[in-house]
Amino acid sequence: MMRRYASKFINWHLGLKNFSFSMVGCEAESYYASRNRKCQGFFSGHLNGSLPKAYATYCAKLPEDPQSTNLASDMLIDSFGRMHTYLRISLTERCNLRCQYCMPAEGVELTPSPQLLSQDEIVHLANLFVSSGVDKIRLTGGEPTIRKDIEDICLQLSNLKGLKTLAMTTNGITLARKLPKLKECGLTSVNISLDTLVPAKFEFLTRRKGHERVMDSINAAIDCGYNPVKVNCVVMRGFNDDEICDFVELTHNKPINVRFIEFMPFDGNVWNVKKLVPYMEMLHRVRKQFPGLKRLQDHPADTAKNFRIDGHLGMVSFITSMTEHFCAGCNRLRLLADGNFKVCLFGPSEVSLRDPLREGAEEHELREIIGAAVKRKKASHAGMFDIAKTANRPMIHIGG
Repeated sequence: MMRRYASKFINWHLGLKNFSFSMVGCEAESYYASRNRKCQGFFSGHLNGSLPKAYATYCAKLPEDPQSTNLASDMLIDSFGRMHTYLRISLTERCNLRCQYCMPAEGVELTPSPQLLSQDEIVHLANLFVSSGVDKIRLTGGEPTIRKDIEDICLQLSNLKGLKTLAMTTNGITLARKLPKLKECGLTSVNISLDTLVPAKFEFLTRRKGHERVMDSINAAIDCGYNPVKVNCVVMRGFNDDEICDFVELTHNKPINVRFIEFMPFDGNVWNVKKLVPYMEMLHRVRKQFPGLKRLQDHPADTAKNFRIDGHLGMVSFITSMTEHFCAGCNRLRLLADGNFKVCLFGPSEVSLRDPLREGAEEHELREIIGAAVKRKKASHAGMFDIAKTANRPMIHIGG
């Protein structure tokens, strides 16, 4: 377990309120090779626990024989030659937290349940993408673990022929008790969202309690053998930017990949450039305290700039969507909980796959709809100030 320790008294501000309280950090204890046995059972038929192979990207060499490039794979290639092999599926718009950067204070209007994709529809569409060349699926939300059929969904998706990686992004509130079963059902990678190591800040940001449960989920994921366990941290000036190096300390003795994410604008999250902490500023802070920080070789499709610190078991990464976008190597597509298909996180354009599916569209018709949307994908998203002025959905509707 991680030991908590009290340190300096601080003042911080986010949006409407000022708070003073005793700051709590986390000090990582030594990480031992022994694992919790309850997490070691893994159905041999589910992805075999293998590491994901390199994903095809915009620079991938296409087959020389035109006949071998069938309509299925062409469906995933945009007009700039980028091959999309990564599908993010939002399973629900519901969440057990109310994070301020994800939804407005008054909440959001949820899509009526009959208009959301059923388990069978999710698997049907996922199979269409996988059979066309997608080899990685990430389950998002809302909070994906609150779906009662989450284990069944993982089991069915993990058995899709051609799928190499089944990942999930979760807030960790209920993950610890569900993770052993999810791993048995084929979940191969876990990202856990955590924006502060201070319980009082956590409660303010998320408008809910639960910090300790998230920490327990991080430890449970390590005990289950996930390596690395990715921890996503959205950095906001005046709120948690003073904790950057405390988060880096989590990587010392445990296989944790802390991923610092630049604050991004979405409908209702009151984005302000003054709250944005740019990548270069974060990097400077980390390098000042950890001079052994070294850049790793990133894959062209990586969203993160990855680093390792001498003597640390884990890694540190930066996701620089606002100051240094990575659109040139984008290989990601999104299927929303209501069945809408989205080719860019920051683009407002969407097309429904649910409606034609329920109207009895054949496979080739669905492929045509998907392919046409992919072909319309732009070379890059707009700048952050233009994004802030563009109508888009709240993040909880899109899926994290």
